[in-house]
Parts: sequence; structure tokens; C-alpha cells
Amino acid sequence: METADRGTADRRALKHVAIREYVRELVDGSAPGTAAPSERDLVERFGVARMTVRQALDALVAEGVLERFPGRGTFVAQPRRMPSRVSSFTEDMRSRGLTAESRTLVAETVRAGSGVARALGVAVREPVVHWRRLRLADGKPVCLSEAYLTAALVPDLLGGDLPDSLYEWLALRDRRPTWAEDSVSAAVAGAEEAALLESRPGAVVLRLTRRALRGDRPIEVSRSVYLADQHTVSVRIGS
Repeated sequence: METADRGTADRRALKHVAIREYVRELVDGSAPGTAAPSERDLVERFGVARMTVRQALDALVAEGVLERFPGRGTFVAQPRRMPSRVSSFTEDMRSRGLTAESRTLVAETVRAGSGVARALGVAVREPVVHWRRLRLADGKPVCLSEAYLTAALVPDLLGGDLPDSLYEWLALRDRRPTWAEDSVSAAVAGAEEAALLESRPGAVVLRLTRRALRGDRPIEVSRSVYLADQHTVSVRIGS
């Protein structure tokens, strides 16, 4: 009896796979929103139980090939978005239709402390570039940014006019970060932060800490402070 039950289960599994791959090939190249074969049509075509058909379609929904709308049916899904590249403040403001500007507050070479050294993967007291800026959008302060970069990777950063966009400058040197680890927390503005951001002490701010890497090589570690009522953090999450 156990052997017979296992044989039935194996046949059902094979049918499920056959139906899944049939539907996959059928909808391949179809525009998003195109109707997939109905469960009834597939039951009749393959001569199987509705449960087997549902299992096949569920697998394609889980993969993102199909999407199901209750009461309407099953359709070819929109392609899943890939994570966007690591964007700079300048690019972020540009995408919002705003003009980005920067005012440099500090630009110097310093010795790495233990925290910065650990984040950048360098030795304590190794030279790093420290760049602190007030970031503006359409002339209005929205962010305080403090970045540290390994001096050996950016030997000419402080040698002349500082760039408008650090990431675009790094891209020209094939050192632009390809991914980042970001951490965001809510806090209240200190007196200096509030003055620079033209806000009031105690105003709600978002503190964003970033460790940006190119492949497995750390490029930048930064801390940014945004006025919470003027900035939205967007995150894409997918499987």
C-alpha cells in the first residue's frame, strides 16, 4: 500500500512539473498583463485534478512569472525590479527634480580612528580623507554629510576644486561603490545641526550611516543627517 501511495504521489509531482513548464513556455515573451491559461483549461488538457494545476501555477506565481488577482484570474507578471545602484545625494535630488548644491565645512586628511579604520578595512592611524558638507536642494539645507575615504584610493581628491558629486567623481576613476550597507535611525537635532540645517534644536532628523563598497573593497564610510520632514528613505526589497 505504501509503495502504491508513493507511486501516485510521484506521478502527481511529474504532472505538476509538466504543467508548470508548459505554462512557462506558453507565456514566455508575453507582455505583462497577458492572461495565463485558466485552471479549468489546464485540468481538461492534462486530465488532472485541479489541485495539481493549482500547485503548478502557485510555483510560477512564487517565481514572479505570474501574478494572481482574486476574482479576475492569473496573468503574466510585471518583471521584478532589480535593486537600484547606490545613488549619491546629487543623483537623488536630481531624480526628484531638485538642484543639488554643497558647501564644504571641512576637507582634510586625518588619521583613522578605530571605528573608521575598521569600517574601511585599514590600519588605525592610516591617512583618510575627511569631508564634511552641508547639502542643499534648490538652495535649501536638507542634509549634513560627513564622509571618510582611504586617502590612498583618492590621492587627488583634495588637490584642487572639490567635485559636486563624490560618486560621479569616483566613477570617472573606476572606484564608484557598487553596493552599500545602510542603517537609518530617528533622532533629534543638536544645536549645531539645527543651526546649519536652519531648523530648531530638537527637530526630528534621520541619521543615515553608510558603508559603501566596490565589490569587497570598502570605499567610503559616511554619516548623514536629514531633516525628517524634508526627506524620505526608499528601500527596495526582493527575493
